[in-house]
Amino acid sequence: MPWIVELTKSAADALDKLDTATRNRIRRFLRERLQGADNPRQWGKALTGRYAGLWRYRLGDYRLVCQLQDARLVVLVVQVARRDKAYIGA
Repeated sequence: MPWIVELTKSAADALDKLDTATRNRIRRFLRERLQGADNPRQWGKALTGRYAGLWRYRLGDYRLVCQLQDARLVVLVVQVARRDKAYIGA
């Protein structure tokens, strides 16, 4: 079964504030790699420590912090941020 992608309000707001090229690159990644994927884990890395249970996807200087909901087959994007700020408040 294919996975679907959802964004939290804060992640959607952060995405909307990015410059057009970066925003389009992230949207293309979500659409082409994660939306409809059989296994979204192949594109990311599991986080550990206080972020255990979350996954990160690296796109240049930006990170997508996501929660993979296996029961619903949903990749929930909880944060979109530059690499140096990605894990603050996630």
